[in-house]
Amino acid sequence: MRYLLAAVCLSLASLVQAANQPNIVVIFMDDMGYADVSCFGAQGYTTPNIDRLAQEGRKFTNFHVPQPVCSASRAGLLTGCYPNRIGIHGALSPKATHGLSADEMTLAELVKQKGYATAAVGKWHLGHLPPFLPTQHGFDEYYGLPYSNDMWPFHPEAKPGSYPKLPMIENDHVVDEEVTPEDQTRLTTDYTTKAVGFIDRNKDKPFFLYLAHSMVHVPLYVSEKYNGKSGKGLFADVMMEVDWSVGQVMQALEKNGLKDNTWVIFTSDNGPWLSYGDHAGSAGILREGKGTIWEGGTRVTGIMRWPEQIPAGTTTDTMMMTIDLLPTVAAVIGADLPDHPIDGMNVWPIIHGEEGAKNPHDSYAFYYHQNELQAVTSGDGRWKLILPHTFRTLGNQSKATGGKPVKYQPEKVLEAELYDLYADLSESKNLAAQSPEIMAELQKQAVLIRAELGDQLMKMPRGKGTREAGHALAK
Repeated sequence: MRYLLAAVCLSLASLVQAANQPNIVVIFMDDMGYADVSCFGAQGYTTPNIDRLAQEGRKFTNFHVPQPVCSASRAGLLTGCYPNRIGIHGALSPKATHGLSADEMTLAELVKQKGYATAAVGKWHLGHLPPFLPTQHGFDEYYGLPYSNDMWPFHPEAKPGSYPKLPMIENDHVVDEEVTPEDQTRLTTDYTTKAVGFIDRNKDKPFFLYLAHSMVHVPLYVSEKYNGKSGKGLFADVMMEVDWSVGQVMQALEKNGLKDNTWVIFTSDNGPWLSYGDHAGSAGILREGKGTIWEGGTRVTGIMRWPEQIPAGTTTDTMMMTIDLLPTVAAVIGADLPDHPIDGMNVWPIIHGEEGAKNPHDSYAFYYHQNELQAVTSGDGRWKLILPHTFRTLGNQSKATGGKPVKYQPEKVLEAELYDLYADLSESKNLAAQSPEIMAELQKQAVLIRAELGDQLMKMPRGKGTREAGHALAK
């Protein structure tokens, strides 16, 4: 009887440990718009595997990135920090000699405290030189492109010699010095194969998989199995192949008996790159897209699934940001946060669907360009203060076709504007004159944010809380 009781206790302890150490899979899209999956409003094609994630999990319709551009957005997701706090701005070029500092703690390093196996598959874009690769930031394995798939000699707007050859990297070695257009047709499939292989090899231990697709960033490429399948053009074909990839990952989890104890997070790094027209996605009713702090740039698809922990078939419009994922994961698995300040907060009660759960932030900041504070929202995501700045827009130009972009036009916000996003998601009615008290509160938040993180437009290039990016000498 004593041995039976001990066995039962051991079994219960194992169950508790398993519940507190879920496998974590983050599927991070590139330039996918808010309305590019069918459960968020996509038109003309379907994404059944992504939709199933939403049916079996929870939709987050007010989910944001801290900056609407590649490198900065990835820095926020992986470190829990506003990217400008840690010296990562915009999209790093292949000539950049800086990257994510070794002093920052990534999600991979966080979960390794609890013995997780870790892998990054796909686009990295936080520094291509050896000190900045994923294997130097807590990832046991890496396979993918070091930066965007358009940073290569075939860029439609680049002068000859503007970009070097595009390399494929495995762990810390270049395994293909020159990725070709034909190679890019296999990117989504190759990433998926690597991701599934990692799951298969690590089914007996907790793991963290960061699958960062290169698609749907231009140039768009799709495999033969999906070429022309949608009947709605190349972008739809690419989205259908990405949906297939999500299905393959979920099948691997199911095959290995891991679906019930895996926390799957599906989102994007920013909104659609609208200047590419029919090669870009859609932000739906949201204003503008990638490269702007309007909702079309920062509000992204958010879906999470973890049976028994995240309520199935539910939706929340409570605001969250990708910077909140790292501290939330830390709280769930019992890991220690870094000693230095971060900006995200634990939002597990919202994810878990607890009644009355509220966002713990007083406000969120949205920066762009080198270090310009361009918008501040209230923590509940209702009120949005737009600060004076210049942004890019397409105006009334004809839609681009065939992968050749049209030029953006500059437009200026001359005076601060205020929008009630609960009533006006398209940001069409400026309420600054009607709501002076709310304006004053958000402007007060802006003063605090500038002191901490700086504001180039206010001649405050750095704030008191910023840290340096990592620096290295190029070869």
